[in-house]
Amino acid sequence: MTDLLTLISQHGYLLLAAICFAEAVGLPLPAALALLTAGAVAAYGQLHFYLVFLTGLLAMLFGDSILYFTGRATGWALLGLLCRLSASPETCILRSAEYFYRRGKQTLLFSKFIPGVNTMSPPLAGSMRMRPQQFLAFDAVGAALYIGAYALAGYIFSDALRAITRGLRSAGSAAELIFGIGLAVYVIYRIWIYRKYRLLDVAPRVPAEELARRLTAATPGSILIADVRSHGYYDADSERIAGSIRLEPNRLEEEIKNLSKEREIYLYCT
Repeated sequence: MTDLLTLISQHGYLLLAAICFAEAVGLPLPAALALLTAGAVAAYGQLHFYLVFLTGLLAMLFGDSILYFTGRATGWALLGLLCRLSASPETCILRSAEYFYRRGKQTLLFSKFIPGVNTMSPPLAGSMRMRPQQFLAFDAVGAALYIGAYALAGYIFSDALRAITRGLRSAGSAAELIFGIGLAVYVIYRIWIYRKYRLLDVAPRVPAEELARRLTAATPGSILIADVRSHGYYDADSERIAGSIRLEPNRLEEEIKNLSKEREIYLYCT
């Protein structure tokens, strides 16, 4: 907090924009803390509050738009890459997609406040073909709520933040030691997570051409194809593989129990 307060006081809007943009594109930088600090600096008169708000909003919208259009162009390839940085790669996409499945575009209104979902929401919206105008409208409202909440809190409680800053200065060495230990523990944890879940990269797959050959050669009814696409991909007018059935991905364990164990089952998603 001490160093961030000093840096934002000195570099102002540029540093705030850089941190907000970095968090928007998935980098582990504390935009909430930067906004809180910038709000406090504005209360001291060294920044203008409305420019703090506008700077954070434009930076986040720019970062979100990059992820949105990249997700629109690459589908879930970008989501997989972002999830490799998540603490729980095996549930990262499903957790974020579940919010969209249940709440649709309204997810963008509060996703900034939910770690993990905040970064995944723009590329999810892009991969699910949400219209650009609709995305920008909902994302702008969500970003405005997030930025306004933290910047306003910093502005209102600036005196308390200043007292905390003085306390951190007096305990500077201890804070640096704790930060160093925490960083080392985090790096070790990330390495363990990566090694634990890297087997997920070798999930068995069957090319579409090979499945078509198997369907032609198989006894009628011996192969079942199931559509497990998430919200945004499975609508009443969407195309699907002929003869496939629909399985709800958020209830997959329950739905699989009702399927015959005598048939080969192939799942296709996004």
